[in-house]
Amino acid sequence: MLTVEKIGGTSMSQFKDCLQNIIIGKRTAADMYNRIFVVSAYNNVTNWLLEHKKTGEAGIYVKFLNGENYIAALDELREKLIALNRTFEKIKLNQPQADDFITKRIEKAKNYLQAMNNVLATGYVNKKNLYLAAREILASIGEAHSAFNSVNIINNNGINATFVDLCGFDDSESLTIDERIHMAFKGIDFSKTLCVATGYTKGTEGIMRAFDRGYSEVTFSKIAVEVEADEAVIHKEFHLSSADPKLVGKDKSIPVGFTNFMVADQLADIGMEAIHPKASKPLEMAGINIRIKNTFEPEHPGTLISKDYVSPVSRIEIVSGTDKVLAVEIHDPMMVGEVGYDLRVMEVFAKHEISYILKSTNANSITMVIWDNAKAQELITELKEKFYQITVKQVALVCCMGTNIAHPGFLYKAAKALCENNINIECFAQSLRQVNMQFVINKDGYSNAIVALNDALCAC
Repeated sequence: MLTVEKIGGTSMSQFKDCLQNIIIGKRTAADMYNRIFVVSAYNNVTNWLLEHKKTGEAGIYVKFLNGENYIAALDELREKLIALNRTFEKIKLNQPQADDFITKRIEKAKNYLQAMNNVLATGYVNKKNLYLAAREILASIGEAHSAFNSVNIINNNGINATFVDLCGFDDSESLTIDERIHMAFKGIDFSKTLCVATGYTKGTEGIMRAFDRGYSEVTFSKIAVEVEADEAVIHKEFHLSSADPKLVGKDKSIPVGFTNFMVADQLADIGMEAIHPKASKPLEMAGINIRIKNTFEPEHPGTLISKDYVSPVSRIEIVSGTDKVLAVEIHDPMMVGEVGYDLRVMEVFAKHEISYILKSTNANSITMVIWDNAKAQELITELKEKFYQITVKQVALVCCMGTNIAHPGFLYKAAKALCENNINIECFAQSLRQVNMQFVINKDGYSNAIVALNDALCAC
């Protein structure tokens, strides 16, 4: 059985546990191989390289864009990564080799960025394309660092490992992402070596350009399809559970066990990604199941995501949501019966490259829930210029999801649980497919709503 397995940044930062629980575990020499690991950068490293994913705090890429001292920032990064190397000394990371690798990689990055800066200074080139190239170069450093270290540690622990560097840092070949992956894995005997691949892949289309911060999962997906893996495994620092254990408590947060790709898509739509949707589609089409496992509970089978799974009993599998959204209502007394009114609204959304998470309508109002960010504010400004009345409110969205919830009573139980906790439903949506009930509520009620719905529908 050949598996392709992704290890996330938080787990990578605790690589001693990864080594003991995932890579070695209770395996014998006979079943040590036929596994390919795709690794993310260590926790926070990509934030330092680009910008903080949640806070937006400037990283080296932003400094490069703004003409600030990115060279000094790269030197500071090198020292941080060398300090990270020291934390793996006890699990046999060869310190001189690791330090030399990341030092050389950063020096090359400096040379590339300085050359780009010189070209930009001429004023003859498209700045956007060069900026995107700089983002690609910087992003690749984190995964190269963690993958090299992983192979070094695994080899020094007596297991044959191969470093598959997909970053293309030392070549000028014009390969697509798929072509690079195909060439990198061609001829490898997976029964004799553990492959560790970088989560970043260089390609002519630009993996950051196409997928931005979801690129490591896209690499993982493409590798699994390329090698025709029997299963794709994602190792996280938590189970895919009925609800966030930080909100509902570990005793009431139940591992899901089984679900399907449709439910995984619902999670991705609200930012709670089991896997990036653009990474899951190739696996789904190829018939490769995904298993989500907890790094720190290696004996637990985790949750299997498959194409055709439907729960044999009607149940809510996951309660999740977000409190970082806006409800935008377009109201117009003349909307009733007007053909194409929605189209006019959606043309503005398309112009600002914004997709809604929820949509609910009546005769003269359309309400959509979108992410609360800078792009949203630009969208709202234009909507106010073009339409009769726009109302905007910071809200929370809570969702009850499952593969078999088309059953009388679930909506009643959910609404009752919210009512009993004095939480008003301000807007609601559910499609005919009936895999997701979406409730828009007051932002302040988010945590209580998750707890109430999990207690009423999942933990019983």
